Amino acid sequence: MTASTSVGTVPTHASIANPSAWVARFSNLITPGGRVLDLAAGSGRHSLYLANLGFSVLAVDRDAVALDALAQLNPSLAIDIEQLDLEGPTWPLADRSGLFDAVVVTNYLYRPYLELLPDLLAEGGVLIYETFAHGNAAFGKPSNPDFLLQTGELLDFAARHGLHVLAYSDLYQAQPKPAMVQALCAVKGVLKERHPLQFQG
Repeated sequence: MTASTSVGTVPTHASIANPSAWVARFSNLITPGGRVLDLAAGSGRHSLYLANLGFSVLAVDRDAVALDALAQLNPSLAIDIEQLDLEGPTWPLADRSGLFDAVVVTNYLYRPYLELLPDLLAEGGVLIYETFAHGNAAFGKPSNPDFLLQTGELLDFAARHGLHVLAYSDLYQAQPKPAMVQALCAVKGVLKERHPLQFQG
């Protein structure tokens, strides 16, 4: 089964080429040269984007074909690739606690392991999360409530884990396709460096 048909992954995930504007907006909050996990990486658009910014990226997905294609795109970039079943009976990243300066998740939601994501972050690590939200059924798939964030769900999630919310959005967006999208940028503890974004009025 490819990432484009995974139950937790958006049907068009592998076909989207450009990085998410949300990821691009907050990538400057990641520790320079830091280690980033691209969870459910699909075609690797964010892995490529972040590696080109100088980050060391681990791209994980269960789609071996997509990952192999990613490996061949630019083998000189600092991208490690692992084929993992992110929806299996056990959490395959349990041994990576505290290893990442950022975890990036887009167009993907699998609630059974959602609560484990903060454990992957190092102190000062940033979670950048963006996926489809309640109301998206009006625009097409995904329409199953299991794969749509409920109103305020990411805020509640951040509060449960003591993450400091830097930005949150729950809005309609027209591009790359009409959709309801919820997004969060939050830090575990405090950012390792100060950034101008924190001090904008």
